[in-house]
Amino acid sequence: MTDETDAVRAAIEGELRLMDPAVRSSRAEAVRLLDPEFTEVGASGRRYTYAEMVAELPDHPGGSADGPVYEPSGFTGVLLAPGLVHLTYETWFDGRRARRSSLWRRRDERSDWRMYYHQATPVPPDVGR
Repeated sequence: MTDETDAVRAAIEGELRLMDPAVRSSRAEAVRLLDPEFTEVGASGRRYTYAEMVAELPDHPGGSADGPVYEPSGFTGVLLAPGLVHLTYETWFDGRRARRSSLWRRRDERSDWRMYYHQATPVPPDVGR
């Protein structure tokens, strides 16, 4: 297994964890998975900082086991540089589709992979692939 394959796999696993309602509802888990320099541009167009996301993630959509959940597909990833992975994929959530892009960063060999940046772009219903 190559370093790139391992790095991409670790980033995808982290991404999937962040979509898990049990993880989304836990501030402690968010702190473990988000880089302290994290920023996001959500599908709403709103920009989030690390502090805002840690505080608000439990209340964001997808944080309840009895509500809608994210349905991801089409993950692709590439190791851009040592310690930096770029992921792209799509999600369905509550009848809406979005294209997503994330950067995952690992500061050194002893640290975990953490999401550094995330962007979601809504896909209108009449747009194909």
